[in-house]
Amino acid sequence: MIAITGVRLIDGKGGSFNEATVLVNGTEISEVRTAGRAQIPDGTQIIDGNGMTMLPGLIDCHDHLSSMGYGLADKWGLTEPVSQRHMRIASVLKQTLETGYTTVRDGGGLDAGFRMAVDEALVPGPNLQVVLDVITPTGGIGDHASPSGYHHPAPPNPSLPNGVADGPAAARAKVREMVLGGADAIKTGTTGGASSRPGLGPKDLHMGRDELEAIVDEAHAHGKRVMCHALGGPGLRMAVEVGVDSIEHGTHLDEDPDLLPLMVENDVYYIPTFSVYIYHRAAGTPHGRARSDELTEHHVESLQMAMEAGVKIVTGTDAGGWVHGNNAQEISCLVEAGMPPMEAIISATSRAAECLGLDDVKGSIEVGKTADLILVDSNPLDDVTTLEKGGSVRFVMKGGATVANNI
Repeated sequence: MIAITGVRLIDGKGGSFNEATVLVNGTEISEVRTAGRAQIPDGTQIIDGNGMTMLPGLIDCHDHLSSMGYGLADKWGLTEPVSQRHMRIASVLKQTLETGYTTVRDGGGLDAGFRMAVDEALVPGPNLQVVLDVITPTGGIGDHASPSGYHHPAPPNPSLPNGVADGPAAARAKVREMVLGGADAIKTGTTGGASSRPGLGPKDLHMGRDELEAIVDEAHAHGKRVMCHALGGPGLRMAVEVGVDSIEHGTHLDEDPDLLPLMVENDVYYIPTFSVYIYHRAAGTPHGRARSDELTEHHVESLQMAMEAGVKIVTGTDAGGWVHGNNAQEISCLVEAGMPPMEAIISATSRAAECLGLDDVKGSIEVGKTADLILVDSNPLDDVTTLEKGGSVRFVMKGGATVANNI
């Protein structure tokens, strides 16, 4: 039994309490006392949290933990031996956990073996959900071809199925292949993006409706949620109408406001991923920088309109190809774009857990929930930027086990 006493508690669901005590028994939270003294059993390990703020372990719903760059050589696994790359990924997993992120959904590139290794405690890291790769037609964002259309003669990782599928039958089969490979969710994409090839921009549709319908139907038949890369235009509308579970990016929702009530009605989550465009604007390809500049005002307007409409907004960085270990940058981005700090924290805790289908066990400080929690030496409601790079994080607990302690 562990008791953490005297903390300022932000419970992940909108509550904030002073002088709270939280008891952890095994892997679960067994008592949360927000007023008065908790009954602490004899023999309990006591951690004095005076001056600290406790939050649920943070959640990133869209990262790329195995990505170290956007170049074709990196995508084809040619920049270093695969063993060295795996050790590098293990380092990223440890760093991410120690900055306060106890759960991450990887948006493509990470195979199921990393999730299994974390679950077996072979390497320290956040709880993982993986999608393996992005299912799109030839020439789509899931097609890692050279500019001439040449494909790598052998997959750099046989544990990652190729995401290319043309036609509804092939798309349905590809979902089954991803599930067979251990995918926790299915990822697809209906538009281009900032980093996609010239000629495939943020509002360009590159998938047939019948293909997307097959992907969504097959994924849901297997009990898998569908995350969909969609920035704007007809591809964004199609994704919402067909019934994906989350819109990734959604930078031009402001141009199609009729979609917002439909997202609310169909319980479609919105993952804006502001972070990645910071890096595309600063260091992307020439066409990527231009696209990112163009979408900036639309992106902020889209977030504000989504908030007003009641769309469920959750955090995801998508920034793995540029930076690792600063997942909390996305919380800062949401606040900078107009979201109240408490709402931004909810977007990275309880609402993010909902998006991943984990809200019965994660995302909030409540009795019966898994003891994923962090202590920070600041009040993030006053300044959320203190969470960036784990700067204020002094203690991390995952599943009742202390994984970082600098109190």
